[in-house]
Order: sequence, then C-alpha cells, then structure tokens
Amino acid sequence: MTPFRRTDLSKAVACVLALPLLFARQAAAQTPAPDAAVTLDRLKVTGERMDAGAGVGTGSRLALRIAEVPATVISVGRDTLDARGVRTTQEALAAIPGLVAASPPGHGNAVTWRGFSGSQISQLFNGIDVKYASIAARPVDAWIYDRVEAVGGPSSFLHGAGAVGGSINYITRLASRDADDLQWMAAGGSHGSGVLAGGVNRLLGGPEAPGALRVDLGYSTSDGWMDRAHRESLTSAASLLTRLTDDVDHTFAVEYQKEDSDRPYWGTPAILGDDGRLRALPGTRRRNYNVSDGHYGQEVLWLRSLLAWRASERSRLSNTLYHYDALRDYRNVESYAFNDRVDGVIRSGTLLQRHDQQVYGNRLDWNWDGEIAALQSRWAAGLEVSYNRQTRFPLSIPGIVDEVPLDAVTPGSFFDVPGTSRTYAPDRTNRLHTRALTLENITWLADSLSLLTSLRHERIDLDVVNHREITAGNPARYRRDYASTTGRAGLNVEFAQDRSLYLQYSTAADPPAGILSTASFSTLRDFDLSTGHQLELGSKLRFLEGRATATAAVYRIVRRNLAIADPENPGQTRPVGQQSARGAEFALSLRPTGTLNIDANLSWSDATLDDYYENVSGVPVSRAGNRPTNTPSRVANLWLDYAMTPAWSAGMDLRAVAPRFADAANTVETPGYVILGAHLRWNLADAGSLTLRGRNLGDITYVAHAIGTEMIYLGEPSSFEIEWRSSF
Repeated sequence: MTPFRRTDLSKAVACVLALPLLFARQAAAQTPAPDAAVTLDRLKVTGERMDAGAGVGTGSRLALRIAEVPATVISVGRDTLDARGVRTTQEALAAIPGLVAASPPGHGNAVTWRGFSGSQISQLFNGIDVKYASIAARPVDAWIYDRVEAVGGPSSFLHGAGAVGGSINYITRLASRDADDLQWMAAGGSHGSGVLAGGVNRLLGGPEAPGALRVDLGYSTSDGWMDRAHRESLTSAASLLTRLTDDVDHTFAVEYQKEDSDRPYWGTPAILGDDGRLRALPGTRRRNYNVSDGHYGQEVLWLRSLLAWRASERSRLSNTLYHYDALRDYRNVESYAFNDRVDGVIRSGTLLQRHDQQVYGNRLDWNWDGEIAALQSRWAAGLEVSYNRQTRFPLSIPGIVDEVPLDAVTPGSFFDVPGTSRTYAPDRTNRLHTRALTLENITWLADSLSLLTSLRHERIDLDVVNHREITAGNPARYRRDYASTTGRAGLNVEFAQDRSLYLQYSTAADPPAGILSTASFSTLRDFDLSTGHQLELGSKLRFLEGRATATAAVYRIVRRNLAIADPENPGQTRPVGQQSARGAEFALSLRPTGTLNIDANLSWSDATLDDYYENVSGVPVSRAGNRPTNTPSRVANLWLDYAMTPAWSAGMDLRAVAPRFADAANTVETPGYVILGAHLRWNLADAGSLTLRGRNLGDITYVAHAIGTEMIYLGEPSSFEIEWRSSF
C-alpha cells in the first residue's frame, strides 16, 4: 500500500484553498460594464416548489442551493442516470467521488466511502432510514428513481444514528405539475438480460385545482454472468398529487418491489498468489458453486403520505407519514474454498434465512425565514418518531457440506444437506422506538459569508426478545436505551457568484458493533453508541459562463469507542477502539464545446485502524495502523460524451480502483483494476434514441469485494446491450 503522506494532504489542502482564488481574476475580467446587459446563469433552487415531495434535503432541510451547503453534497439526476445507462441504484453511486460498492447477496449493498463501510454509511429511501441499509439497500432497478443524493462524512445530525462516513439518499419519482409526460424504454443484451419500463405523469383537475398522477413500472430479467443464475425484478411506483386548498398540497405515494434470484452467485473460491493477492483460477471464473435450488427473494412495500402547507410567505410546514414492509428469503450454500490440491471446491455455510421487517414513522418539519439582529436567517425544526420491528428466522447448518469438482455444473440440492428443513423458526425480534428533535439554522453574517448550524437529539429504545434457548449469553429479553446529540457547524464564503470556500465540523453517533435492528445481546451488551467527528475544508466553483463546475474537499474523520477484542480478557470485547480516515476528493464537470461533455472524479483516502484488536482463534491481536478491509486508497472515474453530428454521439467511461486488503492483518490483497466502457447513440429527433453500449470492454476479471481470505466476489465481465428510450 502506498502511504498517504502529509505532503500529499498539504498539497490537497492548498488546491482546495486555491480553487476559488484561481478564478477570481477571471471573474473580474468577465464583469460587464455598468451599462451592459447581464444574462445570469440559471440556478436550480430545490425545495421551493409546493410539491409535497420536493426538497428531500439530503445535505440540509433549509432548501439551500448546493453551493450554500458547507459540505460535500452530490446529486445524480435522472438525465445523468439515463445518459450513463445506469441500470441499478448501485451503478449510480460511481458518480460519488471515492465510493465503492458491491452486492454479494449476503451483504445487500456493501458500500465503502471515506474509509468507512457497512452501518457507518447511512442509505436512505426518500430521507427515511430503515436501520438495515447493508441488506435493505440491495440494488434496485433504477427506473423508478428521480435522483440519488449523497452527503460526505458524519451526518447523524440530519438522518439519525449511523452515517459516520456519509449518507446516500435514493429519491423516487413523484407526480409533478410540470407537464404531461410519457416515457418508456426497452433494452436487451448479453447474459440473457432484458428490460422493459415505462412511466407517465398526467395533470389532473384543471387550473383551479391542479393535481397530478404519476405511475412508473419496470421489469427486468437476466441469466447473470455466472453459470445458471437467473434473476427477475419488478419495480413500481405511483403517486397522486392533490391540492387541498390554495396553500396545502398532499401527495400519496406507494412503491412495490419484488425480486427473485434463482441460484444466486455467492462468490468464487480464491487462490493466493506469490504477490500476496487473491485471484480466481481461470477455470472457475464463470462457475457458480451454489446449490441448484439456491434462492434469494425479497418483497418491499412503501406507503407515504406527504403533506405540505405554506402557512405564510415566511413559514412552511411539511409532514411525512410512512410505512415500510419487507420480507427477505435466503436458501443457499454460501462459502467455498479450494481443497489442498486445488482440484476441488469445499462447500460450507448452509443457511436458510428469513427477515420480516416493518417500519412505521412520522416526520414533521417546520421552515421559517426571518432575521437575527437584522441579519437574514432561515430556520428548520423537526420532530420524528418511528417504530422498527424485525424478526429473523435463521437455520444455519455448521460444518462442511461436501466437495465438488472445479467444473461442477449443478452441485446438489439445498434440502439434501442433513439438518435442513422447510420450517422457519424465529430467532429473535428486535424492536426499535426512536424519537428525535432536529434544529437547523443558516444566518448570513455578510453578503458573502454564512454560518450553517445543525443539531439533533435522538433517543432510541431497543427491546430484543429471544425466541430460542435462554442462556446467560442469550437472555429471554434484553432492553437498552440510547441517547445521542450530534451536530454540525459550517462557514461558507462566496467570493463571487458560484465560487465558494467552506469549512465544516460535524459529529455522528452509531452502534459500536452490529446493527440495532438485528443486534444480539452478545454484540451490544452494555456498550453505548460510538462517536465520530469530521473536519472538512472544501470549495465549489462554477465557471466558463456556466459550462463547468468543480468541487474539491479534504477531510479528517475519527470514530471512537468501537467494539474490539479485549487484549486483557480473551473472548470478551471492549468499546474502546478507534478508527480514522483522512483524504481528498475532486470532481469536475466540463463542457468545453457545444459537442463535448467531460465528467470526472478522483479521490485519495488514508484509512487506519488506530486502536483495534482482532480475535484470532481466541487470541486478541493488535491491528493498529492497518487499513480496514475492502477500502481502496484511490478511486477514479471518467465519462466522455461527444456529439459527432446532431443525430450521432459517442462516449466512453473509465473506472479505476486501487488494491484493497482482504483482512484486518493486511497480509492479503485483492488486485486493483481498470475497466472501460463505451457507447454509440443515434438520436431520432423527437422519436427517441437508440444506444449500443459495451461494458468492461477488455473483459477484465476483477474483484468487486473480498469475502475473507479464501473467497472473492467477481465483477461483471464484458457485456453488450442495445437500448431504446423515448418520451412524449
């Protein structure tokens, strides 16, 4: 691993500080004479529309421009998702500098960002946290989503416990009063993949009572790039916008998602090369060692009632009442390793699992525009209550199942494994009652200087009911109350229109080990929440007459009180560990000519286990100074699109990820990789567009995620697809 030197960080800080100043002279040169007519760049201000669902507020609930928020805030809109051929919510995340994600079935959506992963990254749905993101945020077909937003670093002050490394928000399309609209798309390609999706927005009610109805529906199927894997998915969303009075709007929204994966690919056994890196044997790269009747399936239902009331010119209230219902089923043999001769695969990890989860909640927000001592000020206050209930039904069969040949095709049936059963027996039920108060303010101390502050006080009551045998380490019932107060303070200086520099300090709180919605007595005991804080310096620019934007940020994050193996008492844990990360992120969007678009991002991260002991065969071993697993030091992305003629355009995309460690000991690595994609698009004026797209054109075999030191999850090989999109 190449260390992140202090000189590198110093250079990054200097770049961030210099960016706004580099364009100050250009701004002066472009300032028109007093008598000249001025055409201002068009700015999109989110949250000002009366639509109840507008302005979810991933980075702030104050309806601010991104340039006004002193933090790294990314928004990936519908046009970008379409232009890049994004198929799932996971693929949309490449637009976030430094973020890597993979979706092994047992991990759902494993995200690493700013040196943190798992439950330290909050993944929200329309601003709602179901407290099980590492599984519940499994990639969903992207058609029903309007955009994906993200804010880097600790953000518990907005979204609750968790979010040390950042927050991601998947935002669904909603009915809009903009215009009648009809969109549809169809695609087909390699690995038996096919997609058919459509959406319609229809204005209702006439000018005196304007409303709207929107319906989106998508179906996809694929045989997968691994042997005999098959997946089908149905995603749907519908919303009805109604004007109750001149000042009150209501939106009722419902979503339904169903996914079935037969014989899902769980991973590939790996060999360790002389260079200390894990690789797949050539003959196993497309082999699926799961049982023939392996299965993963989920059904998700969302209901939301969104009310928006403009109480006065300065005051607005909004209320979100929501319900989430999910059922997830697993039936697989999940672990594979080579035998000593490397001519057969030893299979283990037999698991039948069901997750039954329901969430009920309500969030009330009040926004007010006013003054503090004659200074312009804006306030947002919120009250949120939720009830989260999840029961798990695991049937785990320990030990080795069998050994199969490297070229095995359909190796056995799940229910042939001794001890398996079709009966779901509950293990435990976790109930979370959450109450939170939030307060946020921005005050303009001068025309170009603003101070943004946020505060959240949250109380969580955890009640765990044991449905299995009662023991000292697994009591019949376990209750624990948590309380946390987190916040943010940030200064933002706008040197000129769309040129700003900011400094922010923020804090977070999260469980010391595990996830509260699935936590057991042994993982939590009497531990309090972990704490984290971040210092971030950054700048945001818009230049070349609005044809270019750039952002840069450097940060330092420290997370304390995480659970570690007790070095003095083997077999026990203590909440005294520490993990930290420092790094830099850059993003650029440039349109140098009317025919060329360039988007790029680049990140460096130095993540460290500062105080961490790992339990190795019952012996605590220090991992202090090591890098966390599956955490790359460098990530880069590039997208180019060139319009050759009004009807024809072509583009390419490039993604590069540095090597990552597969273990906390930092003795085993997965290789870094670079993958290249390209597309050719034919635009048929108002009729639509036809796109031929290739992914991983070099057919690179790369590791998307390490599952321990004997098994890896491979990324998608070379594939091609042809896609038609049209709108009316």
